[in-house]
Amino acid sequence: MKRRNMKNIEKNNEEKILDATLRVIESYTISGTRISLIAKEADMLQSNVLYYYKTKEEILVAMQKRILDIFPKLREELRDNTEDTLESALEVFSKNEENLLKNFPEYNHAEMDFWVQSRTDEDTRVRFAESYDLWRQEIREVLEKYVPDLPENLKKILPAQYVSMLEGFTIQYLIDENNMDMTEYFAMSRELILNTVKPYMK
Repeated sequence: MKRRNMKNIEKNNEEKILDATLRVIESYTISGTRISLIAKEADMLQSNVLYYYKTKEEILVAMQKRILDIFPKLREELRDNTEDTLESALEVFSKNEENLLKNFPEYNHAEMDFWVQSRTDEDTRVRFAESYDLWRQEIREVLEKYVPDLPENLKKILPAQYVSMLEGFTIQYLIDENNMDMTEYFAMSRELILNTVKPYMK
């Protein structure tokens, strides 16, 4: 029991540190993030932070993994309450983006910041590449389920195109959230995909 409680305490402290790291990145960006700032934000001694993460780089790796992991988890939660149609399945992806942009913009800000880091850090780039692969694969599986006769080239191109539409809006929204209507944009993005696959639907 004591060992289990200790593990829970350690897990809670790790999450506390990552929560603080996200807030620090939001205020100072990754380049301005310091362990001293994280410790202050987490209301912990710097030595305690270093007990769980030996370096700033270790914290940032854990932070990026958390950010990239949350996107598919949230999509999975949305799928549990969706209709069994292609349009609803595609809407899961746009609803996820909409939810993050409206309620958790700090995750998108941090994601963009990590994207910049990926230009000079190979491990960061690889984690991003794997995340995009998973995103495209999820969309491909949706298309294969509802449009089994879709040509192979469209099964490959359309997932990448839909990701670009979703991610492209995110970047524009973070710069100027009043420039476009989010609901209308995502509805039209889905419509473009639906119109493309319509000739192949039974």
